[in-house]
Amino acid sequence: MCGIAGYVGGAPPELLAAMVRALKHRGPDDEGMHVEPAVGLGMTRLAIIDLVTGRQPMSTADSAAWIVYNGEIYNFRDLQAELERRGHVFRTRSDTEVLLAAWEAFGEACVERLRGMFAFALWDRRRRRLLLARDRLGKKPLYYWYRDGLFLFASEPKALLCHPAIARTLDWEALRHYLAFGYTPAARSIFADIAKLPPAHTAVLADGRLALSRYWTLPAGSTAMAERIAPADAPRLVRHELREAVRLRLESDVPLGVFLSGGIDSSAVVASMREVTGQRISTFTVGFGASAASYDELPYARMVARRFETEHHEEILEPVVADLLPTIVHHFDEPFADSSAIPTFVVAQATARHVKVVLSGIGGDETFAGYPRYLGLRLSQLYTALPRPLRMLPAAAARRLVRESEASPSWGSRIRRFLDASDQPLPDRYLGWTRFFSDADLERLATPALRHRWRGRVDDAQRRAFAGLGHDDPVDGAFRIDLSAYLPDDLLVIADRMSMAHSLELRAPFCDHHVVELSHRVAPAAKLPRLRLKGLLKAAFADVLPREILSRRKQGFMIPLARWLRTDLRSLMDDLLSPDRVKARGLFEAPAVDALRREHLVGRRSHADRLWTLMMAELWMRQYLDARGLWSARE
Repeated sequence: MCGIAGYVGGAPPELLAAMVRALKHRGPDDEGMHVEPAVGLGMTRLAIIDLVTGRQPMSTADSAAWIVYNGEIYNFRDLQAELERRGHVFRTRSDTEVLLAAWEAFGEACVERLRGMFAFALWDRRRRRLLLARDRLGKKPLYYWYRDGLFLFASEPKALLCHPAIARTLDWEALRHYLAFGYTPAARSIFADIAKLPPAHTAVLADGRLALSRYWTLPAGSTAMAERIAPADAPRLVRHELREAVRLRLESDVPLGVFLSGGIDSSAVVASMREVTGQRISTFTVGFGASAASYDELPYARMVARRFETEHHEEILEPVVADLLPTIVHHFDEPFADSSAIPTFVVAQATARHVKVVLSGIGGDETFAGYPRYLGLRLSQLYTALPRPLRMLPAAAARRLVRESEASPSWGSRIRRFLDASDQPLPDRYLGWTRFFSDADLERLATPALRHRWRGRVDDAQRRAFAGLGHDDPVDGAFRIDLSAYLPDDLLVIADRMSMAHSLELRAPFCDHHVVELSHRVAPAAKLPRLRLKGLLKAAFADVLPREILSRRKQGFMIPLARWLRTDLRSLMDDLLSPDRVKARGLFEAPAVDALRREHLVGRRSHADRLWTLMMAELWMRQYLDARGLWSARE
């Protein structure tokens, strides 16, 4: 695990060292650089496997190719055995050398044989070609910039920004996507000139041209009946595949642990871990204490820890998060509105005091139907089939009688969102539940000057994903939206940045592409039996997990944001979103922002996510634009 950076073309001599320094938090154990005319590769290393001889940049035996690589190839031992049968002789015990040898044997198609998380850059000296690659679901990041014959790449934008020629001009469409969903889209960054290599893609730079190619997609919606998994067989197969994904992720030459929330996903990871190892298991969780009991999962995490005899550690998060926010913004480099980044940051910080590698249950919701909105989609199919008069009366009563709640979950908010979207067609209905600001909201929020910069629809990628639905079931389309956008562009970004902020490697068994592919062979109805969230996953682990874990409702890794914005974070919100500040920024209509703030403060409606989205945008602009005197609303 590490941070990588480099260039092809004429670069200032001091640039590579500066880029490497900017990524030091990703790999404090070692660093290295390879420089030749018009080419530089650099890395900072978090040593996990082959601590002595696995240094980078690494070359082939004849120095014809050099690589810098971030991630882990979990099947590298099997690949190594295959390559040894072909006659390859290895000099180290590292997966980096196996990756190099796989490229020598299979060329750019080597990525199709990799089972793991990775982003790498490989320089082919003979053909003067640079190969970039990123793993299937986008667990590891890779950004790039290309202009006037100079190509730069890095694990994080902060390293690219070391070059003085890279402007901090906003990508207005990326900003629009951020306001709609809370994160920037797969191929764009908030900076107009900095792009991301999308998940499951390679890119080749040769003869002055950059060509991108996709090497993997989610299984086609038209999966043949012969390939589909019968509901009766699904629990056994899911249990086997997840256990194998966990087993592969225990490969490490340093201590490792597990993020344990007490939910079904992380509990299943711990259960699988106990089945494949008799060694000590360290578990880590974060809680909120009595002040926010409905958000607190500590009792459930303790229950699982006792059941599997782990060495358990707890961290209590107090609402002094305002002090953490500048650091969190710094590690994202882009505005990012998912508030679960805060508890992830805190638990990663606590975990890094004890281990260098941690497993997580991230991805379980998207693969095995964990979000209430999947139930909402199923129920909405029944609801919209009713005659309109039969829907109007209960809907009006619900809007009048159901109140907002600061508890987790807020059923008042969910019911209102369900009813507001009930008359919309698919996939608009589902997308409406995943957005912070709808198109109508953005019309009211954005100034005319900002709206003038936007073109087309902000959710085209999500709509394309939904269109690939399988099993003749729109719920499968919802899974595809979340697996192609929300998981890689939001949740896995949190996982990478908040763990790497503390030089901690995070591994996600549910994001193993074998597990994901298996899940798509199972009909949505089998994942949601009798409208039970995670019903299939719970059946798979029913014989080993405590009954209380199997029967508890979905919690989510959330903070009591709505209440904190009315109390401990009130002064921060008032500062970041003051009418004068909003007006001076020139992006949003000050009365519209103030209306959201006032409605939230008096408890009329919860606008916590919307307000947080605006707050994080303002905080990011202060740190990345204002501090350098670069901001202009007319740029």
